[in-house]
Amino acid sequence: MITRRHFLQAAMATSAIVGSGLGNWSRLAAQQALTQDQLLQFDDFGNVTLIHVTDIHAQLKPIWFREPEINIGVGEAKGRIPHVTGTEFQQMFGIAPKSPEAYALTYPDFDALGRAYGRMGGLDRMATVVKAIRAARPDSILLDGGDTWHGSMTSLKTRGQDMVNAMNLLGVDGMTSHWEWTYGTERVNEIVESLPFPFLGANIFDVEWDEPAFEPYHIYEKGGLAIGVIGQAFPYMPIANPSWMFPEYSFGIREERMQAMVDELRGKNVDLVVCLSHNGFDVDHKMASRVKGIDVILSGHTHDAIPEPVLVGDTIIIATGSNGKFVSRVDLDVQNGRMAGFRHKLIPIFSDVITPDPEMAALIDAEREPFKAELEEQIGTTEMVLYRRGNFNGTWDDLICDAVRSERDVQIALSPGVRWGPSLLPGDPITREDIHNATSMTYGQVYRSEMTGETLKTILEDVADNIFNPDPYYQQGGDMVRVGGLGYAIDVSKPIGQRITDMVLTDSGEAIDPARSYTVGGWASVNEGTEGPQIWDVLEAHVRKLGTVNLPENTSVTVTGI
Repeated sequence: MITRRHFLQAAMATSAIVGSGLGNWSRLAAQQALTQDQLLQFDDFGNVTLIHVTDIHAQLKPIWFREPEINIGVGEAKGRIPHVTGTEFQQMFGIAPKSPEAYALTYPDFDALGRAYGRMGGLDRMATVVKAIRAARPDSILLDGGDTWHGSMTSLKTRGQDMVNAMNLLGVDGMTSHWEWTYGTERVNEIVESLPFPFLGANIFDVEWDEPAFEPYHIYEKGGLAIGVIGQAFPYMPIANPSWMFPEYSFGIREERMQAMVDELRGKNVDLVVCLSHNGFDVDHKMASRVKGIDVILSGHTHDAIPEPVLVGDTIIIATGSNGKFVSRVDLDVQNGRMAGFRHKLIPIFSDVITPDPEMAALIDAEREPFKAELEEQIGTTEMVLYRRGNFNGTWDDLICDAVRSERDVQIALSPGVRWGPSLLPGDPITREDIHNATSMTYGQVYRSEMTGETLKTILEDVADNIFNPDPYYQQGGDMVRVGGLGYAIDVSKPIGQRITDMVLTDSGEAIDPARSYTVGGWASVNEGTEGPQIWDVLEAHVRKLGTVNLPENTSVTVTGI
């Protein structure tokens, strides 16, 4: 097996400026240090090329996105990639601190490095990268791991059509799904019928007949080879998202079904078997150890950006990050129906370095034009980094929880532990678009209710088990529900029912009484008929009142058992 890591090849070019004072670096310095040719450089290898994008979350334009500071692994995953962050991650992969790689892949010095290297992503830049790969490898296959049509103001207003148009122009060859389903069955099927490429989901079944509902796999004939691609949609749709939006379908990991599809493809003498997955990395890792015959898993859902393939038995797992920050290129040498070698590059989309593709840039401008004034209206300013990603509270959700408590007049606020949502740097304006990037969804009503202390503990315990269950197949959540006005301690090593202790009201330090009722506000309830104002309106009202956002450090959660 041939392995070769490619990431950035600009170490020599950047070495001269590493010590020159991060805070004073300009984007011109970043542009001088990095070139598009360096980012795209790749020694062609083998006879098959896969291009992978995933979890774009409707981000058409370049963004800031701070990688997680905390990503806890439990059970066999403890201390294993992707549950390594920060300087430890840098050391594991030989990444120099304060380098372009460090900025793209880890959180330390995020503010300073962001000012040095600029925003990342942008579908017009991704289009340039995809076209360059296709110019070198005309038979390459572009696969989209899902979470594509959701996550922005324009995608919400167009019900995903802006992203559908953009991905069609990008030339996607196949996709799978997750948040797409929150537009509801009718809308998903309407879009799927219009797509010029397969919408794959081997694990999506019709509830009434318990039969496969969508194309499970597609065989691509490229360069004289047959490449079978199996789609694996997010398994826990009816748990993590509102099942009433897509009652006609069931999901699940369906490990036996995956094995059957692999065997079916092998029976058709395909040369390579690829799983296009939205399972999440730990689930993919376990599945790779149990399902035999998968050559490549293109992993999505958990937003992990890993600069090297992870090898599990004879299967390689590729993780391409999120929000359009990266494109993965995987070249494979396929001989006699098996993968004989591979070469991989996780290409970072530095938006100040990569030239926008004019055709895609024009489409993006056209999609945004009807909403331009709304998108760009400034609501406030931030004096701190606003970010979301991490197992526990991030500053975006601290702000959201404050807004819910203030605007809905409640003691405790709950905000869902979703992974999507770009960041902002200190001094950045907070626009309406930024607010939507952190909140936009089809069930964003902010409820106001009463819950007992016992109910609150049950909720926290249930969500914690969705994340920290040692068996990946039972990890059904995103990150931990964010809390405002409530503090607690969590021991992630304990079993369900024993992880959460020391619950208090942070305003007073008073212990939560299991028998007492508390006023609670939250959003993104999976229950049908939830009433209340939309979260983006609540957050906008709060930010307007603040004018400038500068929150104190949140120390309300104490984590042990790591």
